[in-house]
Amino acid sequence: MTYKQEAFASAAKSIITNLEKRGMEGYFFEDSASCVMAISDMIPAGSVISWGGSESIKEVGLMDALKRGEYELIDRMTATTPEENRLLYSKTVMADYYLMSSNAITYDGELVNIDGNGNRVACLIHGPKNVIVVVGMNKFCANIPEAVNRVRNMAAPANAKRLNRQTPCNATGHCGDCLSPDCMCNQIVVTRRSGQKGRIKVFFVAENLGY
Repeated sequence: MTYKQEAFASAAKSIITNLEKRGMEGYFFEDSASCVMAISDMIPAGSVISWGGSESIKEVGLMDALKRGEYELIDRMTATTPEENRLLYSKTVMADYYLMSSNAITYDGELVNIDGNGNRVACLIHGPKNVIVVVGMNKFCANIPEAVNRVRNMAAPANAKRLNRQTPCNATGHCGDCLSPDCMCNQIVVTRRSGQKGRIKVFFVAENLGY
């Protein structure tokens, strides 16, 4: 590992300890391949799996691996009508595993996520039996204000570009604290503890992932 990755590993070890205090589990991996293998081994065949919009889980190769496995995958992007979308979301809420990343995580083990529609953070909070969160070493923040600032001024503008949202951050590259129809910062959620011990599992990868 590089010195940067070694520093990340040390920080991840400390955060994992803090996650345990908050009713969550944490795991560290040096690379994407070992992370994907561990997640694939953890999920039993036949499990119902869904996911939120996440570049991180795509970048590590998790989606490709799961598509080759023996699982029931719920992909809301296949919906063609509002009715189909609502039906698939109802199945997502009851899934065995929900996959996502976290926009940021503090050294104290708090997950910070900002969402437009709220479906992703809703499933993080309640619903699926297990939530698997894949986090790269670019997501660490000292505290909640720093984490919110990171999401609004780094992650949101990049996502606005990716999704072609008509927001001030798409035009300027930084948060405009907007109330526009395309606003992606409608929900700001801090997960400081899991009420169901072990339900949320955070997988740290010593790579830069997502936004």
